[in-house]
Amino acid sequence: MQLTAPDKIKDFERGFASKVFSFTTMQQLPDKIVIGGSGVDLKTQLPDEIEHICPDYSLYGLDYSLGFLTRGCIRKCAWCIVPEKEGKIKAHADITEFARHRDVVLMDNNVLACEHGVRQLEKIAEMNLKVDFNQGLDARLIDDTAARLLAKVKWLKPIRLACDSQAMMAPVQRAVGLLRWHNATPRAYFVYVLVKDIQDALERIRFLKMLNVEPFAQPYRDFRTNSEPGKEQKAFARWVNHKAIFKSVLWEEYNSNVTRNL
Repeated sequence: MQLTAPDKIKDFERGFASKVFSFTTMQQLPDKIVIGGSGVDLKTQLPDEIEHICPDYSLYGLDYSLGFLTRGCIRKCAWCIVPEKEGKIKAHADITEFARHRDVVLMDNNVLACEHGVRQLEKIAEMNLKVDFNQGLDARLIDDTAARLLAKVKWLKPIRLACDSQAMMAPVQRAVGLLRWHNATPRAYFVYVLVKDIQDALERIRFLKMLNVEPFAQPYRDFRTNSEPGKEQKAFARWVNHKAIFKSVLWEEYNSNVTRNL
């Protein structure tokens, strides 16, 4: 397997290309290239022998490993493509299949919802790996037992959670309390915040600020229609995610200045 440019594909038996986002452009590719990814369709999958081959990290100059321990999710969030793309939660791989560095970025969508995923977390702790679940952990599944296990894991980045609706505020508060009680570090956990209605999102942001966690606002983009977030949603996300501004300027003041300069 080799990383190559589309015009060099003639030298190979077959090529594979992935497009992650539906709203990005893609050049015309030769017919012998199999195109997949959520930006193209949600059903095309790689053959198992390719899906489970250990990546050649030297192709990308990475000093960390990447992979999935599980696929799928138990939830059916209206804004998420995972249930349609990957189905119900299931075991996918052992950490040793793709981990070739001490630092490992894991892209599971709900690792705590799968017994295999929990066993893999135990193995990760035993192997002394440093990991980042970059899609976040489900706060609703972080009980005392899970928090104790997560505290044993070494984290490449702060533990990531999500507060995408007001219904998630109580589970996030409980999860944060348990994680801190068991000394899961770093203690300034990272929380994704879906932004659709500004006032609703602002209430969640205020709540997270009181918990002393790091919110990260994500303006909603409808993947079915490719409709872009509005200007106010983008401005809100800019305010939250620019930490120097977020910690010194209230949203009402920031929004007033942005509106006046439009």
